[in-house]
Amino acid sequence: MRLPRSAALVPLLLPAVMACSHAAPLPAKAILLNRDGAAALAVGDLEMAEARVALALEYNPRFTEAWVNLGLIEMRRGNFEHAERDLVKARDLNPDLPAPHHALGVLSEYQSSFDDAEMHYRAALKVDPGFAPARINLGRRLFERGALEESREHFLRLTQVAPEFVEGWTGLGEVLLRLDRVGEAETVLAHARERLGPRRGLDLLEARILLRRSAFVEAEERLEPLTRLGGRNEVAEALAWLSVARFGEGDAPGAIAAAKQALLLDPHERVARYALQTVRGGALADAAK
Repeated sequence: MRLPRSAALVPLLLPAVMACSHAAPLPAKAILLNRDGAAALAVGDLEMAEARVALALEYNPRFTEAWVNLGLIEMRRGNFEHAERDLVKARDLNPDLPAPHHALGVLSEYQSSFDDAEMHYRAALKVDPGFAPARINLGRRLFERGALEESREHFLRLTQVAPEFVEGWTGLGEVLLRLDRVGEAETVLAHARERLGPRRGLDLLEARILLRRSAFVEAEERLEPLTRLGGRNEVAEALAWLSVARFGEGDAPGAIAAAKQALLLDPHERVARYALQTVRGGALADAAK
């Protein structure tokens, strides 16, 4: 099991890549260009993003956030050496901003340098304990290497310092499930619902709790709508857990169909792969854990 995509950017493609769009005092045009460059980066238009961010840097070559965005652009292109150069420059220009440290952590994860990634995320939080993307990614990294109590602490802190981020609540709930503290996960879900209202990530967490309670029919009811709306990876994740629910109901063919659908959308969906490999052997019970 791993944290849902709402708590991470994506396992190695990082859900917490965050473009920066503000610095002051700076020329208004530079701020606007950098903001628009960040927007272009967010939708994957790398050429437009580069043009806008480069112009922002012409207005002010010491524009730290623009250097971060330029590094993120190069990272998306796979130019890791250029990305590191730009991000190190951003950090050296202003080490008291969290974004350069965080972006260096994201770059380290792209390069599978996980210890370095944690170091950079911690550096970002030392600068600003409320910088949510670094807190999310650090909590996820700790979860993935089995440091569950420390992961729980970081997600718990995130729910307090930035309660508007659903990732804090879902991350905390998932860690508690992994620790077999199902009742506490239910309490976290209730608090999150009260504060945030309807959210996809909370619906998925509720389904996961129901699976742990062996309430397979109810879990399937929560998951079905999630398989029809959302991005490819989000739908794949919902389908993967749907396969677990169906198997729990005794519907092996339905479980296999859902797992296959998930893998068509995301060949790296681990729960779906596990389901497909084990459903015929009747050993899918552990998938809910």
